[in-house]
Amino acid sequence: MKRLYKYIIKGGKPLHGEVEISGAKNAAVAIIPAAMLVDGVCRIENLPQISDTEKLLRILELMGAQVRYVSPGTVDIDCSGVSLSDRIFRYTRSIRASYYLIGSMLGRFGKARTTMPGGCNFGVRPIDQHIKGMKALGATIDIGKGLIQAESPEGRLKGARIYLDKVSVGATINVMIAAATAKGMTIIENVAREPHIVDLANFLNSMGADIRGAGTDVIKVRGVERLHGGSYSLIPDQIEAGTFMTAVAAAGGEVRLNNVIPRHLECISAKLREMGVAITEGDDYIVVRRDCPLERTNVKTLPYPGFPTDMQPQICVVLCLAAGTSVITEGVWDNRYQYVNELKKMGAEITVSGKTAVVEGVRSLMGAPVAARDLRAGAAMVVAGLCAEGTTVIEDVIYIERGYQNIVGKLRALGADIAAVSEPDEPGRMHQSSQESAC
Repeated sequence: MKRLYKYIIKGGKPLHGEVEISGAKNAAVAIIPAAMLVDGVCRIENLPQISDTEKLLRILELMGAQVRYVSPGTVDIDCSGVSLSDRIFRYTRSIRASYYLIGSMLGRFGKARTTMPGGCNFGVRPIDQHIKGMKALGATIDIGKGLIQAESPEGRLKGARIYLDKVSVGATINVMIAAATAKGMTIIENVAREPHIVDLANFLNSMGADIRGAGTDVIKVRGVERLHGGSYSLIPDQIEAGTFMTAVAAAGGEVRLNNVIPRHLECISAKLREMGVAITEGDDYIVVRRDCPLERTNVKTLPYPGFPTDMQPQICVVLCLAAGTSVITEGVWDNRYQYVNELKKMGAEITVSGKTAVVEGVRSLMGAPVAARDLRAGAAMVVAGLCAEGTTVIEDVIYIERGYQNIVGKLRALGADIAAVSEPDEPGRMHQSSQESAC
């Protein structure tokens, strides 16, 4: 029988020490598909060792790429011999970021064939803006029976002016990848500005692309004939760093986070400071300390540079321990609050109405059996377990390991009492390991 893993956490232990933050997951899952455009060997450094990156690398291998692990966190990719293949479908169905293959396939072959992506269970997460961008670049799109098929009648996409109807990280990335080798100039307006979008642009430019404006509201892409090989190191993971910051805020203690870009964390740091958490910044590190009672605050998630939706569940745990009433307003994903019922099992007092959650502070959370409903919800359960009284058992941790490299080992090194244990899968048991995403 298949063996599943769960985390067992005995809470109430403050965190102390240093932790190394891994490369950005959300940059990695865009850059690996973009490597398909490169002729020659592309070396990617600071690559997080998580299941999402492993699946994307496997997809490239099934398409004929040569993938060589140079060292932990460093991989060489040679896509000179890639071709379209239906063999990738078992993986594309299980990861949200597989939709970036649409842009990279169209850019490489002038045609694309893949499945609808998998995803954390956030309800409807349409890819209409992705499709709008590809059509504007000259592709015909056919979606049916779970497949996405696209083709440029002329064999190469053409530059265009594209206005995204809503700020979409995924659509911004996908159109930028597709436009990198399109004929002529592409201007993308109303784009997302997240750090990993800038990182993707920097990666493509280092391989010979001509992309300007990443990090602003307008990105201009002058298509080139081909991209050449090279080396690139990913930025640190903003969300992993933020998760450890909230873990210290919830459990107490003092931790130095190495390999971070403090500027990327300003929106998170600002909220934690409002709550009484001490944060000291260096060039490539921050120190987080919490040794006093937490104060209430309000949080609204917004596209970057606003507070990230991927940090909403984790900050909610901290708010549960703050005296008074806090309010969270979700401005990105309407179904982000699925974790709330799990926190209620631990004694949290949270009322959700539409996009708003009202959090009443409690003296402490209590350990309980809970489940990771998605990647970031799972991270929130870990943070809750670290600060709770008693023992917390977290099921479905496969979600968590999609986005956090060695989270158990890193927390143990900080003094947490956490262990990953395996158990056989029960006959007929329902679990959602196939519904994964780039959330």
